Amino acid sequence: MNSFAAVRQHCLAQAVSCEDFPFGPDIYVYKTHGKIFAILTEKDGVARVNLKAEPTEALMLRQLFSAVTPGYHMNKKHWNTLLLDGSVPDAEVQRQIEQSWQLVQPKRRRARAEQTV
Repeated sequence: MNSFAAVRQHCLAQAVSCEDFPFGPDIYVYKTHGKIFAILTEKDGVARVNLKAEPTEALMLRQLFSAVTPGYHMNKKHWNTLLLDGSVPDAEVQRQIEQSWQLVQPKRRRARAEQTV
């Protein structure tokens, strides 16, 4: 999961998700219901992904993992950038992608999804 291809595949595996390139061909944007939940790119040979998070969890993740920093070119209260350098366990990367997807769901759908969890 710490590879560009694995993160791309997991983002596309989320329900009603699509890949878009509004910022150029090297910036992979993942949306659901028209809302961005992940931005994947590669710089200096290292992949990185911007993911949405609840503000308190965003801070906690930054403290737990050195590879998690405030969101690059994003609202730093609600977004983190995750460096895909192998230091964050695969299951945690997947969880963060899934949570980011969940956070941008329409409120009615989000409330229903939370009830089933």
